[in-house]
Amino acid sequence: MKLLLDTNVLLDVILDRKNLMRESAAVLDAIEDGRAKGYVSSHAVTTIHYIVAKANGLAAAVTAISGVLDLCDVVAVNEADFRRALALGLKDFEDAVQVAAALHVGADYVVSRNEKDFKNSPIDVRSPTMIAALLSVPGTP
Repeated sequence: MKLLLDTNVLLDVILDRKNLMRESAAVLDAIEDGRAKGYVSSHAVTTIHYIVAKANGLAAAVTAISGVLDLCDVVAVNEADFRRALALGLKDFEDAVQVAAALHVGADYVVSRNEKDFKNSPIDVRSPTMIAALLSVPGTP
């Protein structure tokens, strides 16, 4: 299963967001042990670095990005992807770019806590909880 991880899913784990981390971590564990293939869009990498550096310092940001790069393949978003994102008509352009990146690599799902933000997406968007269940991750609902 190919999964494009939305920024919020990665940040749940990196920033140890107590009420959100469990299911997101289960998805990352499934990627790590080979039950799924993980992707992150190139623009998300810079966003994650910025947010983590602001919250926890530069060293933490470098460690976080190294971990993301070890776990996921980076989808290089190009001009055609940005144009596709514009044409999708999603309310939030950043979410549209995530969808375009997922389409670029033929992902099965975008994994995001904000499923409602992807209304009318041409690719299925599922929560970490739903993806964890699909992957039969032990210890999840």
